[in-house]
Amino acid sequence: MKVLVINAGSSSLKYQLIDMTNEKVLAKGNCERIGIDGFLKHKSEKGEFSKEVEMTNHTAAIKQVIDVITDKDYGCISSLGEISAVGHRVVHGGEKFNEAALVDESVITEIEKIGKLAPLHNYASASGIRACKEVLKDIPQVVVFDTAFHSQMPPKAYMYGLPYKYYEKYAIRKYGFHGTSHRYVTLRAAKILGKDPKDVKLITCHLGNGSSIAAVKGGKSIDTSMGFTPLDGLMMGTRCGSIDPAIVTFIEENEGKTFKEMNMLMNKESGVLGVSEVSSDFRDLDLAVEQGNEKAELALEMFAYQVKKYIGSYYFALDGADAIIFTAGIGENNAELRLRCINGLEEIGIKLDPEKNKIRGQEAIVSTPDSKIKVLVIPTNEELMIAKDTRDLVESLKK
Repeated sequence: MKVLVINAGSSSLKYQLIDMTNEKVLAKGNCERIGIDGFLKHKSEKGEFSKEVEMTNHTAAIKQVIDVITDKDYGCISSLGEISAVGHRVVHGGEKFNEAALVDESVITEIEKIGKLAPLHNYASASGIRACKEVLKDIPQVVVFDTAFHSQMPPKAYMYGLPYKYYEKYAIRKYGFHGTSHRYVTLRAAKILGKDPKDVKLITCHLGNGSSIAAVKGGKSIDTSMGFTPLDGLMMGTRCGSIDPAIVTFIEENEGKTFKEMNMLMNKESGVLGVSEVSSDFRDLDLAVEQGNEKAELALEMFAYQVKKYIGSYYFALDGADAIIFTAGIGENNAELRLRCINGLEEIGIKLDPEKNKIRGQEAIVSTPDSKIKVLVIPTNEELMIAKDTRDLVESLKK
């Protein structure tokens, strides 16, 4: 079975075609600047290229994807008939979706309704799904939700200290995100440790431009740092993370900012970018620190300190832990940042091996053999997780 995985953004569309018989990526790429002018990046075993190509909307982008993966020079299949199913990543499933779902009009409509909870993501996903249905016609399509992995959190973890009527009326609660990534590394960690996922307690750290940490017990998320929206939790690349809510109204009143301006400030102008006044890219911050930039150093210290606090609190929420996992762009590739996050946690039985920790993008145990709690680096693979869910759902319908 070959599964086409689609991750649609407001002006972009990432894709991977995966052969599920051996989990091999046959082709992958990205359609950028959709609705503006259009730019396509593509890679397969036959080679890779980038080119400008007009893409007025997501339907045009999907047609470009189909053209390139069936191209005789750069493609990997001869016709659409080789695609068995399409899997879509959707950020927010609200309370409606706690597992993957087969696409029909009611599902798309519900994704759009939930869009108010993730306006930067869900509406774009719905456009991508509609585009795929238009171009790929009768090929089964499945949606996999980032929030689904966290959907079994207990009420004591997901409820906020607000009047209960707002939960009943608007479903205001913690949802959590990056669930597909947290679930993937959970399954990989259990395998590396030689245990059943039901028998492990893990703290999974998805650290990238967007970051979240999850407490995983018995293969299920029992708590996570992101909340009602992906703005909550850790300070991130451009997002402020958790702050005193009164700060919002204070800045609005004293700076004369509107709600939309505050939303932009907290989502796009804050985080390590806002503190360092250098960049949202942690690689740029590392260079700035080497040059003696104190604000860049402060930004990194704040980020690592917050990660450490979540690890500590989740250690006690789990009543102990078997392992801590670092994943995503920063977690997988930034050895110094991993060291900053772990340093000082020896009291709960964590011992990092400095030499083993000197890796980038590799799957490895980077703690010492006598470390009570193992520290693992596991490159995430959300696309493969989506492809597996898509395959499993489609095959279950044939039984």
